[in-house]
Amino acid sequence: MPSIPTKQLPVDHPSIGSSAVPIQRIDVRTFTIHTDFPESDGTLAWNKTTIVVVEAHAAEQTGIGYTYADSATALLIRNTLAELLVGQDALAPNAAYATMWHHIRNLGRPGICSMAISGVDTALWDLKARLLGVSLGNLLGVIRPSVPVYGSGGFTSYSDQQLQEQLGGWVRQGIQEVKMKVGREPARDLARVQVAREAIGDEAELFVDANGAYERKQALRFAERFSDLRVSWFEEPVSSDDLEGLRLIRDRAPAGMEIAAGEYGYDIFYFRRMLNAGAVDIQQADITRCGGVTAFLQVASLCEAHNLPLSAHTAPSLHAHVGCAVPALRNIEYFHDHVRIERMLFDGVPELVRGELHPDFSSPGNGLTLKRVDAEKYAA
Repeated sequence: MPSIPTKQLPVDHPSIGSSAVPIQRIDVRTFTIHTDFPESDGTLAWNKTTIVVVEAHAAEQTGIGYTYADSATALLIRNTLAELLVGQDALAPNAAYATMWHHIRNLGRPGICSMAISGVDTALWDLKARLLGVSLGNLLGVIRPSVPVYGSGGFTSYSDQQLQEQLGGWVRQGIQEVKMKVGREPARDLARVQVAREAIGDEAELFVDANGAYERKQALRFAERFSDLRVSWFEEPVSSDDLEGLRLIRDRAPAGMEIAAGEYGYDIFYFRRMLNAGAVDIQQADITRCGGVTAFLQVASLCEAHNLPLSAHTAPSLHAHVGCAVPALRNIEYFHDHVRIERMLFDGVPELVRGELHPDFSSPGNGLTLKRVDAEKYAA
């Protein structure tokens, strides 16, 4: 795809201060990769994943970011956001974030617009760190050297044997928390959870994710039965838009079972409503949806103010550096599809050691480099 041409600005342009580094161009590419097996959860089925990769250029440095979204997201970046940012200060990603949000006012903030901004924002923060010659974690302020993960997959399309092999395999790798999908066939859910528990043993934590498939009373009944199998995390037992329903289940769920939701948050107002409603025990947020690094840090501050833990939803390679700088973060979702894709497309993915992701703080930025030759075969 053609890149946005560089806009030459005079040195006295108002957007350029004495120490500013003007953004030269924003490139965007789309890659689609089929799953290694058909996948489904409680409410959706899929066989491929699209990743929109953004590269921001300034002063001979390139920052990389991405979002898992439809190709329409790339079109919005290319036709609307990219040219808007040319000439702005690469050392001020917060300003670029505000510019993007202001510009898409009439396009609607949730959904594609927010995912487009997320992709660009993560690239700009990576660019800033590379321009300064520091890791993204050190730029933000590292408070821990690594972040725990939980293995995530256990799709409803899997056979019992596949379910056991995947979840049990993670535990053998040292991941002590694993998550499976439920809700597509409620009549089979208890048996599948039993199979999962047998595969991971008594010590590992077992999470379930219904993706909003249950009704309120149905979810309450399953919460009690899942508790007998020592399920400690129940994600989206009802739709994440049903804040009253989430609060009901949170209040009445067995002790020791935490209610999680928030992956579909596209702006700060969504998270404020969810937290003010007391709807969750664990607030989730996705750096590829909520608005990038800038917004993820905002959500983290909200969680601290509400004394609730934050969990990073999927995209483990993007969350690792930021997660090491966020006090409220509990864990990162080590999602099967995204782990596979990020290893296929990028060099420099964080190393997994005994159930924790360890970013490389000796490399500038987020440490990721696009494998251009390998990626080209998946280009849209």
